[in-house]
Amino acid sequence: MKMFLSDNNSGVHPKILEAIYNCNNGHEPSYGNDKYSEKAMELFQKLFEKDVDVYFVTSGTAANIIGLTGLLQPFEGVVCADTAHINTDECGALERFGGNKILYVPNRNGKIYPEDIEDFLSSIGDEHQVQPKVISISQITELGTVYSVEEIKELADFAHANDMLLHVDGARISNGVVALDSSFKEMITDTGVDLLSFGGTKNGMMVGEAIVSFNKKISKNFKYIRKQGMQLISKMRFISAQFIPYLEEGIWKKNAINSNNMARFIKEELEKFSQVEIINEPLGNILFVKIPRSWNEPLQRKYPLYVTDERENIIRIVTSFDTTEEDIRNFIDYIGGII
Repeated sequence: MKMFLSDNNSGVHPKILEAIYNCNNGHEPSYGNDKYSEKAMELFQKLFEKDVDVYFVTSGTAANIIGLTGLLQPFEGVVCADTAHINTDECGALERFGGNKILYVPNRNGKIYPEDIEDFLSSIGDEHQVQPKVISISQITELGTVYSVEEIKELADFAHANDMLLHVDGARISNGVVALDSSFKEMITDTGVDLLSFGGTKNGMMVGEAIVSFNKKISKNFKYIRKQGMQLISKMRFISAQFIPYLEEGIWKKNAINSNNMARFIKEELEKFSQVEIINEPLGNILFVKIPRSWNEPLQRKYPLYVTDERENIIRIVTSFDTTEEDIRNFIDYIGGII
């Protein structure tokens, strides 16, 4: 049975498993000095059409925290939406590991805009205040919305005009690129993003993310910070090898197309129930739905729910790279049987 609780619940794409198996043959230099890591880095440079620095880590939280810590002095902070993963779901990791303050602002449908950040500019140069240095956004956002290419560029331009940097938490970056029929070059390189946490685990990989720096000056010390952060994996090839088919064979795109399409399909099917209210238009693979409270218990018995709003009884539905129309029809049939 497939679930819709999170794309973290999905399995691993067969070609990713094959890549992990294949890199197990023979011996390779450790700590990322292997041929698989080298090949994966070359593919990232090709993907972004830029000579980027790439650092492989085990998780999205590690990518965010190692990356952000590398950009910040202890007296500097990160401006983000109140819904940002670094603010709500990383257990204060940035504050503990980096000692940096998160300066969050109310989101607007999951997003933030330059005018939301302007109030922090008055702190610049004030020795009594945390200095705003990095703007961090999520693509796609935690509310399932997608920043347009123009919106990302506007934030990057605003950051650079104020001696700040732009970081993108790209746990679902592939879903965002597919949703806008864009490219990584257009969405990230050309807009002026400084640092990207490139996610793959939610889109068919087993484990591992990549920190991608578009400015070698800002990432010159990342190798030391990654080691201090306990993210320098000795057998790094088992992380990096996954990115080879993921990027080279376009698995990232195929998987994201499917999960995005399945989110739209499940929305269309749920709209057939008069008791259901669709909260958002799923451009990516995240859907928010208001359902009758009486559905919760019977649904929980077979399809675990993530209730994001207890008062309104809004649940989050997330589709995955391996979600099929049959999985969705089974879900819809089950709902039909409980009402």
